[in-house]
Amino acid sequence: MIDIDGLSRRYGGAISALDDVTLHVGRGEFVFLTGPSGAGKSTLLRILIGQEVPTSGRVVVDGKDLSALKPADIQRYRRTVGFVFQDFKLVPRKTVFENVMFALRILGVPDVQQRRKTFQVLKWVGLQHRATAYPIELSGGEQQRVAIARALVNEPVLVLADEPTGNLDPDLAIEIMDLFRDMNAGGTTVLVATHDRELIRRVGRRTVALDHGRIARPA
Repeated sequence: MIDIDGLSRRYGGAISALDDVTLHVGRGEFVFLTGPSGAGKSTLLRILIGQEVPTSGRVVVDGKDLSALKPADIQRYRRTVGFVFQDFKLVPRKTVFENVMFALRILGVPDVQQRRKTFQVLKWVGLQHRATAYPIELSGGEQQRVAIARALVNEPVLVLADEPTGNLDPDLAIEIMDLFRDMNAGGTTVLVATHDRELIRRVGRRTVALDHGRIARPA
């Protein structure tokens, strides 16, 4: 699913966020990306979603060489990838249902399908009863579940998550990880960036560590 070879990302010609990273993630795999703040985790995820471009190296996702994609192709590619943020990034003036359905509306999915898919994914994350609530009325765990539902509503082949449990207590963090494990069990490839070593230990999946932009141990 993900093939990265010799990837480097530099800013201003001198500062290296990523330095000669080679990483391979198989289709249907669940991988943790870990390392301290500033290790390059978020930069790697932004490159995988097409928000940044490498300074050098090659990144292929689901058979697509990202550096060879035109802007219109990048937009189509992003429709196949779900992204979950640490700070949820929900629209405060939209209800839970509207926040999730909005992703489908942008894609031009017919209204009936928008509503059906949105209800299905909210039911899957256990929030169908909160469909008319606004983000401010939700707990942190509920907001993250909405963010996960939004990332999954278009049935992506790959889900990327950047510190998705960073604002949650340990018990809620495990609940959120259970959702990621469930989506992975359904065949979705999952890459989660986190610095929480205890969470990684409890979940027990393959782990790739970054340190100062380089792979710190065998990937």
